[in-house]
Amino acid sequence: MNLGRYIRRTAGHQPDAEAVVCGPTRLTYAELDDHSDRLAAALRGRGLGRGDRVATLAANRAELVVTEVALYKAGLTRAPINARLGATEVAHLLRESEARVLLTDAAHLETARAAVPGTGVRTVVGYDGPSDLGPGYAQILAEAEAEGRGEAEGEAPVDVECEEDDAAVLHFTSGSTGKLKAAVQTYGNRLALLRKSVMSADTRIGPGCRQILAGPVTHASGMPLMGIFFAGGCAIVLPRWDPEEFLATVERERATHAFVVPTMVNTVLALPGARDHDLSSLRQLIYGAAPMSPRRIREAWDLFGPVLSQGYGCGETTSGVLFLSTEDHRRAIEGEDEELLLSCGRPLAEADVRIVDDTGAPVADGEVGEIVVRGPDVVPGYHNEPELTAESFRDGWFHTGDLARRRSDGYVFIVDRKKDMIISGGFNIYAVEVESVLHQHPAVFEAAVVGVPDERWGEAVKAVVVPRAGAVLDEAGLIDFCAEHLARMKKPRSVDLVAALPHNPNGKIDRRAIRERYWAGTERRVH
Repeated sequence: MNLGRYIRRTAGHQPDAEAVVCGPTRLTYAELDDHSDRLAAALRGRGLGRGDRVATLAANRAELVVTEVALYKAGLTRAPINARLGATEVAHLLRESEARVLLTDAAHLETARAAVPGTGVRTVVGYDGPSDLGPGYAQILAEAEAEGRGEAEGEAPVDVECEEDDAAVLHFTSGSTGKLKAAVQTYGNRLALLRKSVMSADTRIGPGCRQILAGPVTHASGMPLMGIFFAGGCAIVLPRWDPEEFLATVERERATHAFVVPTMVNTVLALPGARDHDLSSLRQLIYGAAPMSPRRIREAWDLFGPVLSQGYGCGETTSGVLFLSTEDHRRAIEGEDEELLLSCGRPLAEADVRIVDDTGAPVADGEVGEIVVRGPDVVPGYHNEPELTAESFRDGWFHTGDLARRRSDGYVFIVDRKKDMIISGGFNIYAVEVESVLHQHPAVFEAAVVGVPDERWGEAVKAVVVPRAGAVLDEAGLIDFCAEHLARMKKPRSVDLVAALPHNPNGKIDRRAIRERYWAGTERRVH
């Protein structure tokens, strides 16, 4: 198998159709196929063979997309590094991945300079041109062309035969532990991702469709890429997140689809002029990676129209395994089944999803247990982490660490992360449940709930809240508001008002960082 063949096939069908748009750069399918052929040949010419690791460290740009396709064609393993990490973390990931080549941009050249020594990296390729660390991207593509590589010169393009269990991507994630680990996404996992992106009418795009990828394409936001290319659509990659530019891009590019995280939706909804843009081209806006409150979902439905859908998944499941469709949203918003706004959907495509107790036995519908997943999109484990792999992958099932309940009709409702559950006075309190109520308050823009030290109860519920712009929040009034919707033991015991909440590089609220403020220096920690 070779995933690059699908790009070559689409390029044969529609060579002049746009494949990638990123800032001023526009690539047709013929250009995407040609550039990726030449990059694959250049990497092979530098001695890289099937299974060798190639790292990237750059902000969103068209060349990152070309690189992904080239690595598939050459049978190499991609090690994407989050562009917001520091030199020490980058060095760790380069060593951990055993990368032999690093491709980086000018903005991260100094980080690369500090990180590369002591690693296995032998070549640093600069997307923006050559440096003292190595050649430029355009240079090695030109070299490959000059050497007669590629179909245009009559020589067969790079097409390395891969096995399903070969590593395609080392998907680095910190999860809720803060420790960087790599889920080993195989070529079989990535093929399953392609299948699920085109199997369902809810997720499929086709020729003429144009999907905005708003976050880092090296991680979750890049997961739809191969499905887009397989189907002949266009990937519109935002160089950086800016809510005004997102709306302008929808209007200018006549985008039909988009993938965002809830934090992005929040910033769009806060724009005074959001309704000044023509968003009528949108057919689907998928949100995921974190919960979004029912109140905010209704506001987004009102702005964008009946186009919302939600996905639930992670790096270990190679993207989404649960899906809440646009029709599900409509039923909830129009009052047919309002509880669905609290759901993350039902199993998607080939994923087998269960809710189990601590022994691995399925719990009854309505009872809280852990979400576990198996299927062709579930990775075999973590790179160089046998103990963590044994802990998280048991009897063929990946244990997500997410607590949930299942309704009799199959809809799954996330309750909390296991590590985010607050135990106060012997009672289990789910932070997500309290946050859901806080987001119903009209003056709350964003909120996070954590357990903080309490001598009497062990932990007490703390709400950390960002007020809406121009709103005045009364802490006691907010606690009383929660008491109207929650059992007494679940309401926040205290509220801290802050200007902003910390977010991790993927846009999720960083509860671990919030919790650390309150637990620092304590002798005993619950979590």
